[in-house]
Amino acid sequence: MARNMKTTNLHLVYWLALVSAAILLMIIVGGATRLTQSGLSMVDWRPIMGVIPPLSHSDWSSLFESYKQFPEYQKLNQGMTLEAFKTIFYWEYGHRVLGRLIGVLFFVPFLYFLIRGRIEKRWRSRLWIALGLGGCQGLMGWYMVQSGLIDIPHVSHFRLAAHLLLAIFILGFILWLILDILEIEPVSVKPSLRNLVLGLAVIMGFQLMFGAFTAGLDAGQGFNTYPLMNGQFIADVALSLDPIWKNFIENGAMIQFVHRWLGAIVLFGVIILGLLSLKTKLKGGSSVLVLITSFQFILGVLTLVNGVPLVLGSLHQVVAVIMFLALVYLVHGTRLKTT
Repeated sequence: MARNMKTTNLHLVYWLALVSAAILLMIIVGGATRLTQSGLSMVDWRPIMGVIPPLSHSDWSSLFESYKQFPEYQKLNQGMTLEAFKTIFYWEYGHRVLGRLIGVLFFVPFLYFLIRGRIEKRWRSRLWIALGLGGCQGLMGWYMVQSGLIDIPHVSHFRLAAHLLLAIFILGFILWLILDILEIEPVSVKPSLRNLVLGLAVIMGFQLMFGAFTAGLDAGQGFNTYPLMNGQFIADVALSLDPIWKNFIENGAMIQFVHRWLGAIVLFGVIILGLLSLKTKLKGGSSVLVLITSFQFILGVLTLVNGVPLVLGSLHQVVAVIMFLALVYLVHGTRLKTT
């Protein structure tokens, strides 16, 4: 892509890149927390004091007794030992503490740069928006956890999807801001190529949503064959809910089916983009996207047929985020230039 990078704001770029790396780590830890069934181990929300871990046996005993009052212990983990509780607790504790650290990592340098006048006026409003989005993400996380503390010991897959998609959106927002701060110029491409990139971005958005639904419903635990669903193109149970549209948002079998084939559509579309970009300045970026998407597709199949093990499941989630960011980069690079 055409570049006209400005170097006077590199301190902002380095800072935002560090924040982005921390958010990516947060997504990895969040995925592992979900895959280890640890997300409901902390049954209260203490934004300030919650950063202090249990320091004594009595602290642990008190937390464990609180956990026993909620549906996950009563319906799923009856008889769990204190040592087993510590394992799931530390995953969720790490996830929450990392979220607080990201808040500090963003807010303290932001305040410093603001006071020292090292943020140009044109970037300030977008940085305030990023700060606000981060705060909303914290609230969304607790809103998600609450859904699993009432009657059913599972968080709402809708709230989980909102939590994950907001994190990914924040990453995309920050990447776009970084590219604008660097003043990377768009390239001139045919409208059809620009529309293909935008279309892929839309499809990718739906794919991420269905991936989050799949995770929230543990839908990857069933039909662990590919490309057929235990011998069928689409499992009979995938159409079991009435009215039929409910299957697309509540039926794990249908959601897994959609997630499978949206992935194939994304891969096909990205390959077409790569071929059409061979003689353009998008060649480099689109080639990288083809490689990432191909790896992600293979990884998705391996994750499914192996029953979503921790390592593959976590890797599948983080590569999806990287693929999304690569696509954001291309959307930014093919945008219509404003005067």
